[in-house]
This record gives sequence, C-alpha cells and structure tokens, in this order.
Amino acid sequence: MSRHEAAQNRCNQARRYPDVNITIRCLFATLLLHSVIGRSLAAEPHDSEIQRFRVQTLTEGLEHPWSVAFLPDGRFLVTERPGRLRMVEADGTLIERPIDGLPPIQRHGQGGLLDVVLHPKFADNGWVYLSFAEAGPGGVGTAVARGRLEGRTLHDTEVLFRLQPKSNAGVHFGSRLVFDRDGHLFITLGDRGERMRAQDLADHAGSVIRLNDDGSIPADNPFVDRGDARPEIYSFGHRNIQGATLHPKSGRLWTHEHGPQGGDEINLPQPGVNYGWPVITYGVNYGIGTKIGEGTEKPGMAQPLYYWVPSIAPSGMAFYFGDRFPAWHGNLFVGSLKFRLLVRLVIENDRVVHEERLLEDELGRIRDVRSGPDGLIYLLTDEDDGRLVRLIPAS
Repeated sequence: MSRHEAAQNRCNQARRYPDVNITIRCLFATLLLHSVIGRSLAAEPHDSEIQRFRVQTLTEGLEHPWSVAFLPDGRFLVTERPGRLRMVEADGTLIERPIDGLPPIQRHGQGGLLDVVLHPKFADNGWVYLSFAEAGPGGVGTAVARGRLEGRTLHDTEVLFRLQPKSNAGVHFGSRLVFDRDGHLFITLGDRGERMRAQDLADHAGSVIRLNDDGSIPADNPFVDRGDARPEIYSFGHRNIQGATLHPKSGRLWTHEHGPQGGDEINLPQPGVNYGWPVITYGVNYGIGTKIGEGTEKPGMAQPLYYWVPSIAPSGMAFYFGDRFPAWHGNLFVGSLKFRLLVRLVIENDRVVHEERLLEDELGRIRDVRSGPDGLIYLLTDEDDGRLVRLIPAS
C-alpha cells in the first residue's frame, strides 16, 4: 500500500467513526503525506549538462514493474513481472486490486508479464496489448495478447502471437511492443539464450516481428513469400531487444539490445536485414573474455548504429520531444539495469554524437523509460519494491 493510500484510508476511517484519536492520526497521516510529497517536489535539483531537473516519486510498492502505459484520463497501467497488471491513479495512488481478464502468464526466469501498450485508437476501441511468457508444448515462449479495457477488466482477451518453437530456457524473452504510424505492431524477441536461433529464419527467436493490429501478417513483410522462413519476421540476428520506440518525427523504429559482456547495441531495424548475432558482435564471452563468432564485421550483416563496451544492460528507451525540458528536445533516453542510471543520447542525422549519464545509483535498476503526454519523463525501477517516478523541471 502506498503512503497516499494509507493516509486516505485513515481519513476515510475518521469520517466513518468520529473519534478524536482517529482524527488526530488522520491529520498526522495527511501531514506526513504532504511532507513526503513536499520533499519529493523540493528535493535537491539535479543538473545535467544542459538541463536542471528534479525527481518525483509517484508510486511505490510495485513488484518488479516492467512497463508503463498512459491512459487518456491521466491514469497509468503498469505491468508487474510476476503476472499482475496494475492501475495507478493520476495522483499516484496504486489501486489495490489488479486488472482482471489477463491470459495465463508463466513466471519463468526472466519471463512473466512484460510490456503493455495501448492501441493507437484506444479511445475508440479500448484495446490493450500485453507481451508475456506463456507455457505450452515444448516449454515457454514470448506471446502477445490483447483485450478491451472496461473498468478494471480486460474483455475479449485473445492471444495474437506465440513464439515458435518454445523452449525451457529462462532468459532472453525480449520483449517490447511498438505501433507504427500505419497501425502495424512490432514485437521484439530475444534468442532465448540459444544463440544460433537468431540466425534461423524458420525460428522466431532473436527477431523483430511485424503484424497487423489483429495479429494477421502484413502482405509486404520481407519473408512472407519464402517457404523456409517465418512470415512474421521483419528483421533477425538480434540477441535480446528490451528497448524499442518510434521516432516521433521520422516514424522509424529504433531498438536497443543486450550484448553479452560488451556489445549492447542500438539499431534501426530494416525489413529483411540480418543484424549479425551471434556471428558478429562487439561483445565477448562472459567471464573468460573469448571471442564470439567471427569478429565484429561480416558482409551481409548490418553494423549497429551505436554500441556500448562495457555493457550497460539497457532496458527501456524513449525519444523526448516535449516542451517541459526544452534543452533535451530530440534526445534519446535509455535506462541501464547494470549501472543503475539513465543515459541521455544526443542524436543528429540518425547518429549518436554525444552521451551523458544521469542519476547513477540514485534510483536503482531502471527498467522502463517513457515520454509522457504531459511533457515529463517517466521511469520504472525494477526492484522488489519498485517505483514509478518522473522527472520534472527544477523551476
């Protein structure tokens, strides 16, 4: 239960049962709540190289939150990896009862309930899309479902996509969801820890998937006419993509993926292109530092737009084109699990020209990064007691 809920419960109790002691406790709780909020708003400002900002905690008590989506009325949907979809009020109050109507979710290793996005026409159709780990013949794999949100329940829930083949591996599920301007749904998948699967076009693992919003396959997908390939595949040769976003100006898909020890990458996936994993990589084998594959380059395999050595373990990414932080306009923000920080990247002509690291060891493992409709930047921390926080202008 959040501090806000605790204070509100005490005040509700005071109204139902007029008692001096309860009323005093209510007033104390309210003062404490406003003190906490005040400290959040009045916290010492942070200085990036070009922008001053503060960090405000909206919600606490989330169990390994993975993704956040913004509802039109100002509320939030937040996934918790153990398998719960939570609703958070606009003021940060965490609704105690999770959303009903989810498909069966398998908590397995790094898998569980993962991404959540709204249909581009959510205001008209109410569709909410979820990615998650699903059990089935052969083991566990990433799946994507949608349901219509009515109140606190998903109705007409249906699974649109299932990774094939499944396996018993507990790692590298992906899995981000992004709609493009034409209404196509991109799904990012990991190699499931079984490296060469990313080079097998008959296998979904290690690829970017492209579907229509109802789960059908677009007629212009690059491998739709090949009998030896999965027609859902858009690009392949990826290790484990846990960040994806659409550039607000160009409409192009940007992704980042985990390398092994070194070699985290940012890519702009193109139809039919092979991004090389595990044949080429800028990373090495964990612990022993030996080479993976054939080096860092090979004809017919794309180079990353940008890469990190050592790895930062990236997760979540968002472009910022809001008006609350004018100095950050057009920058790309990426969360880091390993170094527990937020990376700010300056982009010029689809090139990274500068990197700045913010909030190191201040928030914990940053799992998701979103640019909100209010012009603020929202972050989720991947902890047992995870938080939804936002960056606000220091002024």
